[in-house]
Amino acid sequence: MKKKPIRLGRGAIPKAVGFLLYLYLFVGFMLVPCFNTLTSVFTTVNPDGSRDPFAVIRFFFAGSMGRYVWNSLKLAVCLVVTVNIVGVSIVLLTEYFDIKGARVLRLGYMTTMIYSGVALVTGYLFLYDRDGIITTQLVKIFPNMNKNWFSGFRAVLFTMTFACTSNHALFLRNAIRGIDYNTVEAARNMGAKPFKVLLKVVFPTLVPTMFSLTVMTFITGLCAMSAPTLLGYDSINPEIVRLAGSSTADEAFPQARAALLSVILAIFTIVLLTVLTAYESKGHYLSVSKTKAKLQKQKITGKVGNILAHIYAYVLFIIYMTPVVMIVLFSFQTYKAIRMKTLDLTSWTMLNFFGARDYEYLTSRGTYKLRKGAISGLFSNEATLGGIKLSFVMSAIAAALACIIVVIACNFIFKNRKKLSGKVLEYSLLFPWLLPTILICYSYRTFFNSESVFYVGCKNLYYAQNVRLLIIMAYTVTKLPFSLRMIKASFYAIDEELEDAARNLGSSQILTFLKVKLPIILPSVMAVFALNFNALFTEYDMSATFASSYGTTYAMVIQSMCAEEGMYGYNVNASGRRCASTVFIMIVSGIILYLVYGVGSRDLGERLEIRDRRRKRREKITGMFRKKKLECAVK
Repeated sequence: MKKKPIRLGRGAIPKAVGFLLYLYLFVGFMLVPCFNTLTSVFTTVNPDGSRDPFAVIRFFFAGSMGRYVWNSLKLAVCLVVTVNIVGVSIVLLTEYFDIKGARVLRLGYMTTMIYSGVALVTGYLFLYDRDGIITTQLVKIFPNMNKNWFSGFRAVLFTMTFACTSNHALFLRNAIRGIDYNTVEAARNMGAKPFKVLLKVVFPTLVPTMFSLTVMTFITGLCAMSAPTLLGYDSINPEIVRLAGSSTADEAFPQARAALLSVILAIFTIVLLTVLTAYESKGHYLSVSKTKAKLQKQKITGKVGNILAHIYAYVLFIIYMTPVVMIVLFSFQTYKAIRMKTLDLTSWTMLNFFGARDYEYLTSRGTYKLRKGAISGLFSNEATLGGIKLSFVMSAIAAALACIIVVIACNFIFKNRKKLSGKVLEYSLLFPWLLPTILICYSYRTFFNSESVFYVGCKNLYYAQNVRLLIIMAYTVTKLPFSLRMIKASFYAIDEELEDAARNLGSSQILTFLKVKLPIILPSVMAVFALNFNALFTEYDMSATFASSYGTTYAMVIQSMCAEEGMYGYNVNASGRRCASTVFIMIVSGIILYLVYGVGSRDLGERLEIRDRRRKRREKITGMFRKKKLECAVK
């Protein structure tokens, strides 16, 4: 009896190729590098050449490594309290209570969305540093005060408190807007006072969102990088970056110590995300009326309480807006005005943006010389312009790659939603969320910093310009979970009947995806691309881990401006260029956010209405010109 020949199905070869590609990417660029970091903790070699698996752990308890962990934990716990207080306050003041000027207040509170990371911290330094604007004015009033008051834990806590409320402004605002006003009105009709309604009716509906925001804030504080680095606070991430660039000639087994700190961060992150997942799996529901009513703002009936609420709202507004306003104003000031921290409203300049001359400096012999590289203008300075170009290209490539990978993966996941393969692929893309960003980057730096990794062609990816590819890989991997959560939601909007109709008409799977599915999800994909690019363009934590002259990103250039201002004649006008850089970041981020949350969030009806208004405006203007033309012709 002849055996029947084995015939491969129509899609067998693409499936096999896809499976091999999945193994190559997931195992090769997620599991193996991170596992290498974990094992490096227990492969420490003593000075005598012998392996000691517990040497680093003993060093942790005997040395100062525990202090970094404690400092990060202290910062994370304190941030949970302060960020939640301020974050809940700004949302209630603009969305729940009837506060005069709420729209203006909302714009001020959301300024942290258009500049963050290094740019935001340098903005606060410009105000509160020993030579900052506000510190300079305070010293005139209080001559004996400490000029270095804005440093260490207090400065980091203050800066990050106002920097980390962006999530509250986005997610908590949406949660409050989703509250059914009928439940609030029912409680008011039963005689409950406004603050009792807030505590008993409103807050219970916000608990799931608040819990998620609390976990996110805790992880942000635990993995803080920019603020501790610039403000002089010893925490885990800056120490990991420092140890990663050190050698055994400088100190005892620095690489293993960096690996141990990375693993500790990973353990904290995994525990927190596990708790969050368990909490969300319980489910939280709210009974509402059949006809849901839009939430109406509540008036504060007490006169004293109303006045205090308005004072508190505008004090927060001043804190948020002062760095933005001062940075914008001083970006158009002269070098002398910036150095003296005095506004000269009679003299405006564009030198900080387009200045092309070197600044003079005094040598040891008393003569002035021009120093090459001390160019004043943002778009004329070689280092700054190079950082902008590099960050723009790498961020765009990484954001696009993350979206492409997730779109293809989501298409497979929805086709195999009831199969194990779909679930495995989904959890694989969520895997980077289990690890802190610094662990992924450190793992890439150490693992691919050799010519022994065969599956990347035995090339050292940390060498010379190869480091740019390594940064793009890290950028892409860390953005996969967020992209998956956002783009996956858009796939639910696809009607399966459309796909069936296309298939019945003879369309192939690829053509059906390109012609039917992609146009439906494209707005969401573009929004995710924009948000990913916005976050990566000013990113500092990852690029600092890959510190290299070939991978100096825009954020690293801004950081070096602060550290090297005026040193050896370089970066003489760093403060002015720093202000101009921050303004540039605000403009880029503002445009992207407008495209995502402004134009991109409008439905079809709103777009048609706007188009109709523009058409009427054009007709009105053209009508006026025609009328004047006719009048001139008659005369």
